[in-house]
Amino acid sequence: MQSKTLAKVFRGETVESIHRGHLLIVDGEGNEIVNIGDAETLAFIRSSAKPFQVLPFLMSGGAERFGFLESEIALACASHSGERIHTAIAERMLKKLGLTENDLRCGAHLPFNETCAEEMIRSGEKPTQLHNNCSGKHAAMLGFAKHIGADLKTYDRPENPIQQQILEMIADFCETLKSEIPVAVDGCCAPNFALSVRAMAKGFLKLVFPPESFDGELREACRRVVTAMMNYPELIGGTERLDTLLMAAARGKFISKIGAEGVWLCGVLPNAKWKKGLGIAMKIEDGDDKRARAVISVEVLRRLGIFEEKTLLNYSPLPIKNRRGENVGRVEASFTI
Repeated sequence: MQSKTLAKVFRGETVESIHRGHLLIVDGEGNEIVNIGDAETLAFIRSSAKPFQVLPFLMSGGAERFGFLESEIALACASHSGERIHTAIAERMLKKLGLTENDLRCGAHLPFNETCAEEMIRSGEKPTQLHNNCSGKHAAMLGFAKHIGADLKTYDRPENPIQQQILEMIADFCETLKSEIPVAVDGCCAPNFALSVRAMAKGFLKLVFPPESFDGELREACRRVVTAMMNYPELIGGTERLDTLLMAAARGKFISKIGAEGVWLCGVLPNAKWKKGLGIAMKIEDGDDKRARAVISVEVLRRLGIFEEKTLLNYSPLPIKNRRGENVGRVEASFTI
């Protein structure tokens, strides 16, 4: 099967562009609630992998050894905006490890938050690796490496023991053999993994509804990740960031994690309607992160009954404005559930 249209861009009442992709929703009973496009499509999971990447660290006991707080576990799962609330926590994580920003290997970039970025540019301040949206993940990786005695200088290399354990964790959650997972370098310089849309959905379902085959230690690690993400949505993204907006709009109901190139994963906790939870995976074919992803994710959650009809109304449909700030079109969802 080919990709299917998930969103349309209207200028006036004329369709100007379309965004195609793949959307799969599975429940804890093994049923496919929605299957649009081709769920076997391979895509890099990108930053949506972060909740999985912190699990081996939690399982190792490293978080307890270094006194990591729930907020710090949340930042390890984050693609944060580089606001002060984020950089301060990343710096605190490193201090607990006896390390500094110089020990990170994620590289530096301006904050995703435009206000923070503009302030830094005006003041002549250069961004550090703390501003990297993945600094929390990398701090946790350093903690994991230090806890098990792995090489801190090469913690980001695929052959490092911590990256091998992360790969094994992702393979187990996503029901994919390690040998069948292509590995490449992510934007933050750490390994990243190509998986089918189906594998991604199954993986996020297991985070919110761990199967009986998981031992108590792994189930507890899942609970800690899910709870941290739900309790600190402002850390997972930041001001006006999608993950934060979604989870803050329905606290305690699901976890949301975006990934670059149009990836969005969501795990809906068990509830009266979905007694064993839901796993949701989406890949936008053209890699769009700005228009289609917010529209589709909000609409998915509305149509599943997790959001009220008017929740985040300014994001779905998404207004298109001209240079005077007037509404001249919209981006709207184009699929059925």
